Amino acid sequence: MSGSDVNAKRLTGTGSAGVGPARIRQIQVLTTTGTPRLTITDGNGGSTVLDLDFLASDSHSVNIPAEGIRVSDIYISTLSAVTALTVFYN
Repeated sequence: MSGSDVNAKRLTGTGSAGVGPARIRQIQVLTTTGTPRLTITDGNGGSTVLDLDFLASDSHSVNIPAEGIRVSDIYISTLSAVTALTVFYN
């Protein structure tokens, strides 16, 4: 049985990823100095589905278990001390 293809999108700021309905499967984050934080909501103004703090000046990989996090749109509401992130979704 085959599943849906996984796509990736690199983001460098807050706002919509513009991918429509999706399941977030993994996130790669590159942080800078300070207090890195990433918050993702279910679309603009939706409920928080992921809120993470990271160690500074490092790269991080966040694997989402099972079928991933289902959202109407991937919306980055907080992106602090993060150079860039790549979201893997289907």
